Amino acid sequence: MSESWRDNLVTTEQGIAEIIRGSKRVAVLGIKTEAQAGQPAFYVPEYLHRAGVDVVPVPVYYPDVTEILGKKVYRTVAGIPGGVDLVDVFRRSQDVPPHVDDILAARPKAVWMQSGIRNEEAARRFAEAGIKVVQDRCLMVEHRRHA
Repeated sequence: MSESWRDNLVTTEQGIAEIIRGSKRVAVLGIKTEAQAGQPAFYVPEYLHRAGVDVVPVPVYYPDVTEILGKKVYRTVAGIPGGVDLVDVFRRSQDVPPHVDDILAARPKAVWMQSGIRNEEAARRFAEAGIKVVQDRCLMVEHRRHA
């Protein structure tokens, strides 16, 4: 079997820069609300929003919340009309697999697992589907370096 899917596991600076520059609309899976402003799952998407990225909130909790950062909340990534370029994942490593089918159905160009988040099985499924994957890196830090 071909190992070409491994080419979609992005680790180079150039590959990361390409993903960042090509990501105008970003779904943030596991985003927190303004009430958790001190947590990365809020301040990273807030930074992206202020930097001009179209952030689409996809919280996992907070069932009563309808807006975050002034943007309409969606409950699934696949349910976002018009699609997204990138899915930024704020879930514990072991909590990523239940979201894989939803993310695959959305067909983003890339999936970004934040600092400390790594799931090889999920990464392989995305990569095999032709989706670029970044693991264990902070999108805010990399966006500041490459945008």
